[in-house]
Amino acid sequence: MNAIDNTAAQERPRHGRARWVLGALAAALIALVLVHLITRKPPAASEAPQAVQVARAVSGAMPETLAELGTVTPIATVTVLPQLSGYLAAVGYHEGEEVTKGQFLAQIDPRPYQVDLLQAEAQLLKDQAVLRQARSDLARYEQLRAKQAIAEQTVVDQQFMVAQDEAQVRADQASVAQYRLDLVYCHITAPVAGRVGLRLVDPGNYVTASSSPGIVVITTMKPTTVEFTVAQNDLARVIERFDSGAKLPVSAYSSDHSRQLATGTLYAIGNQMAASTGTVTLRASFANADEALFPNEFVNVRLLVDTLSPVVLIPTSAVLSGEPGDYVYLATAGGTASVRKITPGPSDGKNTAVLSGLTVGDTVVIDGTDRLSDGARISIANPSATPAPPPAAGKASSGELERSASPPAAD
Repeated sequence: MNAIDNTAAQERPRHGRARWVLGALAAALIALVLVHLITRKPPAASEAPQAVQVARAVSGAMPETLAELGTVTPIATVTVLPQLSGYLAAVGYHEGEEVTKGQFLAQIDPRPYQVDLLQAEAQLLKDQAVLRQARSDLARYEQLRAKQAIAEQTVVDQQFMVAQDEAQVRADQASVAQYRLDLVYCHITAPVAGRVGLRLVDPGNYVTASSSPGIVVITTMKPTTVEFTVAQNDLARVIERFDSGAKLPVSAYSSDHSRQLATGTLYAIGNQMAASTGTVTLRASFANADEALFPNEFVNVRLLVDTLSPVVLIPTSAVLSGEPGDYVYLATAGGTASVRKITPGPSDGKNTAVLSGLTVGDTVVIDGTDRLSDGARISIANPSATPAPPPAAGKASSGELERSASPPAAD
């Protein structure tokens, strides 16, 4: 029994150590499992395609226009000034009415000038009588000289006297003509056709020659012109077309672009460039039959330089600008977006002409480009997208060419 008891006593510590080792191993295993569960990354989910809208590039015509700010400048604005002094006796116009050239406007009291005319005519008659007497004396002196009954000097002196009297008569005739002209100036008429402004002087006032502010201001309303400037970079193309004899259409729009006021043609290009702005002034003529263009009014001007046809057209929203320059996202057959560099041309705001980089039938992304990158997967939200319609002629704007966007991310 003693041997058995000793053997059992020796085996008890061994079993205790074994249980302790197994417990430590189990704890370590549990810790490893917990750490793995905590630090394990979730399985990578496949990135969902980006929903986009697309449109196909089509062939069409695109007007090449320049959008500028212009000012309505009348052909003639005349301030009618009195050409002599006197009391204003009458006014023959109504404020704001249309007048024709030569129409009566105002009357200056003519009586002082009528008196001057009578005096000048009387002086003329007197000097004409003196001249006739001098010529009669000269004729007698010449007869006496032929008979050698008078000194030669007397005849010569009489000839000089006749010449002096003739000069005096001419001076009198000029005075008569001047006073008659003054009577004409008393009757003031319109020098040009146009619309008169508000009355500047009332009847009864004393006016003087060339006195300010004048009698009235006349402005020619129809036809009229619009002055606007073109940047030096665009000038060469305009001059080329203008010198070729082309009638370049010009459209005038209201200041808020809400309506078209009139259409005309370019008829003059300035001969100097403004050094401070790098622009040249151009002038277009408008019939303005309805007087929609008012003098000194600010208008938006669109000059149609040329029409490009046929060219590739895409919606303007597809044109992006970034690090690679001007580009678009092409929707490929594999369901991905591909960056394509392009050379954009004129735009009408809705559509943009593409001079190089695209062909007719290419599908471009027009919406949803903000999160795209080269090679990104896409899903087309409008698979039955129809081609963009060609633009309406005469509505292109050179300032609506580019749309700013983030550059595509590199692979």
